[in-house]
Amino acid sequence: MSNPVLVEVTRGSVVESRHRGAISVMDADGNSVLNIGDTARPVFARSAIKAVQALPLIESGAADAYGFGDDELALVCSSHSGEDAHIEMARSMLARAGRDETNLECGGQWSSHQPVLIHQAKTRTTAPGALCNNCSGKHSGFICTATHLGIDPKGYISPDHQIMKTVRAALEDVTGVAHAEDLRGMDGCSIPTYATPLTAMAQGFAKMATGQSLGDERAKAGKRLLNACMSAPFYMAGTKRFCKQLIELEPGRLFGKTGAEGVYCGTVAELGLGIALKCDDGSTRASEAMMAATVAHLLTANDPLHDSLQAMANPILKNRNRYEVGNLRTNLPN
Repeated sequence: MSNPVLVEVTRGSVVESRHRGAISVMDADGNSVLNIGDTARPVFARSAIKAVQALPLIESGAADAYGFGDDELALVCSSHSGEDAHIEMARSMLARAGRDETNLECGGQWSSHQPVLIHQAKTRTTAPGALCNNCSGKHSGFICTATHLGIDPKGYISPDHQIMKTVRAALEDVTGVAHAEDLRGMDGCSIPTYATPLTAMAQGFAKMATGQSLGDERAKAGKRLLNACMSAPFYMAGTKRFCKQLIELEPGRLFGKTGAEGVYCGTVAELGLGIALKCDDGSTRASEAMMAATVAHLLTANDPLHDSLQAMANPILKNRNRYEVGNLRTNLPN
């Protein structure tokens, strides 16, 4: 099945690039509200499902034992930019569990956000360590969970480690589908990642937003994590990042989280809906436009956020002299 073209990039009057993709919007009961393209094909969610991977941190009691508030919980769900505040927050989280950077198994990383990369290059005397990795918050959460439960965190990135087994079980419960071994890959930060249908991801985020079809403890943990991200979007993303800008349109209404290779997941909690989408060619720019267009589609035309979302879905493109050269044009089929 060939997915439809959802985003076009223009230069002048000419369409220069086209991005195909698929979008699923579901409610917590599994009813499809919007289905575009092949949403049944398993795709890797990558970092878009970090809020689900963080459930054991709360459910184990580790988050409360170490005094984690919204900022820390948002960092656990983050793909952060590696700004100084992100690094220090991850360091602080590990310290509260009696751990440090040497326990992280995510690898070092220069920031992918250019302004932060320039800052790192100017101020660092060594290559960035694991604390700078955009997933260091998530990994700190894994280590804190293991430590609180009396489990040796060494090797926690292995699919056979108890922490990864617990995370996998949470993912299966929330999405409602088995995370099959033959659909397992290794994520950029070295933990297991499983390919699942967009429909399952979308329903899972509807369940996280509403608490429906989850046990009481998991329902509370899911809402707590999403609320933390919406309260502290800087720690979930970083300065001038799309996830932060989307949430800040009206704090508390929207949640969105990017994943590598053009995946995006989110919720419109007031509607009880979850969203999952994939840009076929892996373009982050296109997946962000698709997310904004999808949320705008779900809201009424007179909603105060509608025009802002449409602007995010169809941004004007400028060159280095700040001249307008074209735009992103997002079109969702009815």
